[in-house]
Amino acid sequence: MEILRVLTLNIWNRQGPWDKRVALIRRGIAALQPDLVALQEVLHHDAHEGDQATEIAEGFGYHVAFGSAWHIGGGLQFGNAVLSRWPIAARHLWQLPGGVSDDEARALLGVEVDAPCGRVPFFSTHLNWRLHESAIRVKQVASIAERVKEVGAPGLFPAILAGDFNAEPESDEIRFLRGWHAIDGQGVFFADCFHWAGEGPGVTFARRNTFAATVHEPDRRLDYLFVRGPDRQFRGEPLRARVVLDEAEDGAFPSDHFGVYAEIQAAPRPAG
Repeated sequence: MEILRVLTLNIWNRQGPWDKRVALIRRGIAALQPDLVALQEVLHHDAHEGDQATEIAEGFGYHVAFGSAWHIGGGLQFGNAVLSRWPIAARHLWQLPGGVSDDEARALLGVEVDAPCGRVPFFSTHLNWRLHESAIRVKQVASIAERVKEVGAPGLFPAILAGDFNAEPESDEIRFLRGWHAIDGQGVFFADCFHWAGEGPGVTFARRNTFAATVHEPDRRLDYLFVRGPDRQFRGEPLRARVVLDEAEDGAFPSDHFGVYAEIQAAPRPAG
């Protein structure tokens, strides 16, 4: 196995014309054929079999994991999900630090996937969204870095962290993940796949998206695929990255966010 294909998308729960949107999301997945998919804003109801992630994955042969961030009430949960082409050997779920908006709690879902390239730690998350909540997001990324470190071990594939971070590349929270900023004297490094291997601004929340335009916010890059590495064998090196699921059909976009897709080096390579 030479390349690992990864996709992240905030699916905007069930807002807007869900029947149209889910068809577009599924069509995009069929075209991209990702091995691993991270989803955010996924709704799950305790009384029903499956959830939005299961609906998206139907017929594709993916293994599905859901992690609740927020129990809305009446058995309805809001959280993150993962789709994996290969069996999920372990699942982890951590609540993230919050703030005054605890009614919209956030979480980190982690899975360990038994892939042909080895066991891959894969994480899906969604940080606080308000523009003035950078201080909360800084606490959240610091917590995420610790949790990812807990799961990682020698010999495992470099951890892949995906999601809607609700922060632009210049923010302290993203600069920390990219190794450009320390929090409480601690640093970490994740390769930002789009920064390494994409072209252009990489906007994922755009005014041209009619579902996003209603909030009257500027175009921004909020959604990311990160790899904790690459390792000494160059596994985890971002090779290609692009914004996807960014076109409308019949008046509907797949979501209020665009997705990010990346191809990552999976096989060891000699140096030089």
